[in-house]
Amino acid sequence: MTAPDGNTAAPAPAGPLAGLRVIDAGTLAAGPFTATLLGDMGADVIKLEHPVRDDPARAYGPQVDGVGMFWKTLSRNKRCVTLNLGKEQGRELFLRLVERSDVVVENFRGGTFERWGLGWDVLREVNPGLVLLRTSGFGQTGPYSHMPGFGTLAESMSGFAHITGEPDGPPQLPQFPLADGVAAMNGAFGVVSALHARSVNGGHGQWIDNNLCEPLMRLMEIASVEAAQTGVSRMRTGTRLKDTAPRGAYRTAEPGKWIALSGSSSATARRILTAVGRADLANAEHLQDNQGRVAHADVIDAAIGTWMSSQTQADALKVLRDADAPVAPIYDSTEALADPHFTATGVFTDVPDPELGSLTVQRAFPTFSESPGSIRFLGPEKGEHNEEVWLGDVGLDRAAYDDARAAGVI
Repeated sequence: MTAPDGNTAAPAPAGPLAGLRVIDAGTLAAGPFTATLLGDMGADVIKLEHPVRDDPARAYGPQVDGVGMFWKTLSRNKRCVTLNLGKEQGRELFLRLVERSDVVVENFRGGTFERWGLGWDVLREVNPGLVLLRTSGFGQTGPYSHMPGFGTLAESMSGFAHITGEPDGPPQLPQFPLADGVAAMNGAFGVVSALHARSVNGGHGQWIDNNLCEPLMRLMEIASVEAAQTGVSRMRTGTRLKDTAPRGAYRTAEPGKWIALSGSSSATARRILTAVGRADLANAEHLQDNQGRVAHADVIDAAIGTWMSSQTQADALKVLRDADAPVAPIYDSTEALADPHFTATGVFTDVPDPELGSLTVQRAFPTFSESPGSIRFLGPEKGEHNEEVWLGDVGLDRAAYDDARAAGVI
């Protein structure tokens, strides 16, 4: 990597997954993001893209001079090649690549790989140690398995949208691919779990059935457990949480400036109420346990809200932090980028790029004491690594490579 000043930068750390090869055969979000997470940790990720149709991620989100920034970070640390899996010659090349790989990640609707002749029985025969991650909307079995899957559907059917929003307002959907991201992290966990199982079970691989709905539902299990046992479904409560009080977002005296706080423990709640000048509530007998505070959340919220509306954000944060209360400013993205803690700890980093000059992205996370992950390069141009992979790694001769290109296979 070359630094912005033209000097050669130090080699990137190898990462805890160095030596692992991953084929990213997915499109847009959930599958590719799993591969991104593995690539950040040092895996050699080979991203497949159709020779004619661009991956939708290239056109998703904000663009700079026609270059998609979402693509740049989603496809970082990936060598990009083109391949048409719908052609027989493309299928054969894919299987040759599978022979030389550890993991395949795909996120097509159920049955698509089988239709291409790339079902698990075929892949396992080619590479018995392979781990295949299949992330779809609803899984590989069941009545919805052949339906198209998008994060919006999972955010709706999981119950997330139903409990998000104000009590008198409509259900709310997130402004980012939440279900895809949660499923991607679940998929990465599944992959490393399967790789561990392979290492202790004689080298045998397996396939993983991941979907967009269940990981989000698992995070929301407090709601589903309640519904299953009581028959009562949670409703929207804004930023208030029915399980604890005080908790929420409070408007300060400054337009557009808000503070979030949580007082889930009794000691914390007393500190908050005392700090906002309501020692009477802090010491009230009926508010000494969480159940009592939840029952009187309207009174507590009104007290905190009244005090907060008379304070600037900075003043309110100082008073509450001096009281050792768990509070935080509600940031927009620009404010998060400038926060001194995130700056000091290197959460965001500038990565050189031949098309954009550089791009500010979030670092590889989590961090490791001995073998940290890294961002070695951002999303490449389409087919940028075709010759490197097909001629070098797979071992095609030049004539076969040229024939495949002429036939629209790569």
